[in-house]
Amino acid sequence: MDLIVIIGSGAVGKMTVGQELTKITDFRLFHNHMMIEPVLEIFGKFDGSVVSKLREDIFEAFMKTEYQGLIFTFMWAFDMQQDWDYIKGVAEKFEATGGTVYYVELVADREVRIERNKSENRLNNKPSKRDIVISEDRMIREETNFRLVSREGEIPFENYIKIDNTNLEPDEVARMIKKRFNLPGVSLTHILNHLRFEEVSDENLEFLLEMQKESFMPLYKKYHDEMSPAIETIEKVRARAAVPSRQYFFILKDGARVGVINIGNNNPDEKDVSCISPIFILPKYQNQGLAYAAIMKAFKDYPEVKLWKLDTILEEKGNCHLYEKCGFVRVGEEHPVNDKMTLIEYEYKVPKAE
Repeated sequence: MDLIVIIGSGAVGKMTVGQELTKITDFRLFHNHMMIEPVLEIFGKFDGSVVSKLREDIFEAFMKTEYQGLIFTFMWAFDMQQDWDYIKGVAEKFEATGGTVYYVELVADREVRIERNKSENRLNNKPSKRDIVISEDRMIREETNFRLVSREGEIPFENYIKIDNTNLEPDEVARMIKKRFNLPGVSLTHILNHLRFEEVSDENLEFLLEMQKESFMPLYKKYHDEMSPAIETIEKVRARAAVPSRQYFFILKDGARVGVINIGNNNPDEKDVSCISPIFILPKYQNQGLAYAAIMKAFKDYPEVKLWKLDTILEEKGNCHLYEKCGFVRVGEEHPVNDKMTLIEYEYKVPKAE
């Protein structure tokens, strides 16, 4: 399990950069105030021992997940040995799992940080900062009493980067960090945690058809296939939905209907064989790994299925790549539809459990 420690003075942008980093990597954010704010709310004052206990519980539990790693934000006083010792202890926990620890130090001009201290995102996530006069005074007092910016060469770690983000947007800083440490992108685990299937009722079939038309219309305009789902009738959709051994599902991401998958076949006796026909993702949600995740979820949700089938357009190399990434292999012959388009068949045989 890897760890990214983002350090820096107050309102330098540690949390905001961390938020952007979670969008492009397989790391989750644990910013410092996630534990501080509940303690302040419940106890009416700061209690460092309680905050430390809560942090430890989060660290221990998170290291058992399948994520690549955790982003932890911390205001490090470099003239305080106890802060060096604390970060060392946290780092050792993650290194003990075989993980790598990355250190990101952010620095920015005070005038810029004073403005950032008033930002909506900061105040929404950190209620204790909402009294701007007090929080600004505290921020200035902290950097007066403690050295919150490292000296040249002071941080000895190999995986360390110092970024002056005075004039940089948070998403730009996040991309710099990802590139510098060659961090992996968002994982299947992360996507699946936000994905679920919702059975499509008869009342929602017309809505489904509108989604289908929107998703397939670009292909129809390209190939002019008269069997295209883009010009399918509601009667055909209802007939497919009426087959007892087939089921339509909305693909939901964080509660939003982002696409549709139809699972099953026309022979109720073939419970170990299933087709995926159709599957589609709305254009505005494409290229986020959702179709891949939906197919992986189907594999998981239907363990009784031993053979999966689908067909696609030979000329659509992106679709072919997607299905092959899922484990499908080409079978059978090519089926020309017109002079622009050819259908091909794919199958995926589920490996036997050892």
